[in-house]
Amino acid sequence: MHPAFSVLFFTTLSGAGYGLLAWTMLLLGFDRGGALLGVAPVLFLGLIGTATALFTAGLLSSLGHLGQPQRAWRALSQWRSSWLSREGVLAVLVYLPVGLLAWWLSAPLRGESTGAGLDDGARWVILAAAMLALATVACTAMIYASLKPVPAWRHPLVLPVYLVFALLTGLLLMLLGQRLSGGLAIAPLLAVAGGLALGLAVMKLVYWRGIDRAPLPVSRASALGLPAGRVATVFERPHTEANYLTTEMGFVLARKHSRKLRIIALLLFAAVPVLACLLAWAVPAAATPALVLAVLSSLLGALVERWLFFAEAKHLVMLYY
Repeated sequence: MHPAFSVLFFTTLSGAGYGLLAWTMLLLGFDRGGALLGVAPVLFLGLIGTATALFTAGLLSSLGHLGQPQRAWRALSQWRSSWLSREGVLAVLVYLPVGLLAWWLSAPLRGESTGAGLDDGARWVILAAAMLALATVACTAMIYASLKPVPAWRHPLVLPVYLVFALLTGLLLMLLGQRLSGGLAIAPLLAVAGGLALGLAVMKLVYWRGIDRAPLPVSRASALGLPAGRVATVFERPHTEANYLTTEMGFVLARKHSRKLRIIALLLFAAVPVLACLLAWAVPAAATPALVLAVLSSLLGALVERWLFFAEAKHLVMLYY
């Protein structure tokens, strides 16, 4: 499949934004008197604003892949049967709890008091924001995992990998924001980030091994109804020039380049973040540059992995060519 950069930036930025929102909601919901991120609600407001900027930028970049971007709203009507439509609906709905929380957290800036803590209503809004964020990422993954003509995307690890990427990049962004606000790096969360990076590396290795070894579920012979063992060959190409199918679905990546890019991706989204988290834990004074490195490396690694995700996928329609 042809890796369109608009979709690559969409899945990377929006995933990081939704992951950051989910982690921020988790800490906001369980915070006790500012024990984790400080007593200033402005910090939470900054994290929510950063998350919103990221997933909004991602959603806007996805419009670049549409032939008629002004008609994108029509996709929302097919939510009963389309994962793309469900993703769009959830992506719109997530702005509602985010807006409510932004209004509540900005109360001190308006000279109002929010009281000693969160009331039950605010906690339900926090839960809704976190669940909608993760559900949107899940719908994005299911857009690809539901496509039967692309066997590589039917792998059972596609959905977990999308979610873990969002949680990893979001957690690293949250830790960096907390550090830039003057707080100390939270050791348990550094360990969680390192664990997510290592777990993600294992999942991607299993995924790559699976798509490399799994044969295509159909062949030219089976499409023609020939018995097993018979081979159907192509006498000549259907046409002499490229068309939409060969351009979008006939992308070919050499195996040697694939191996190199896989190693680069593993180093960027797994090895570097793990080492950076260890450095931030062992040397608190170096936590800020270490987390900056971890964030940039994980986002770049996610971008490389997304490129491979599309470039290595083979659409069954290419059997015709």
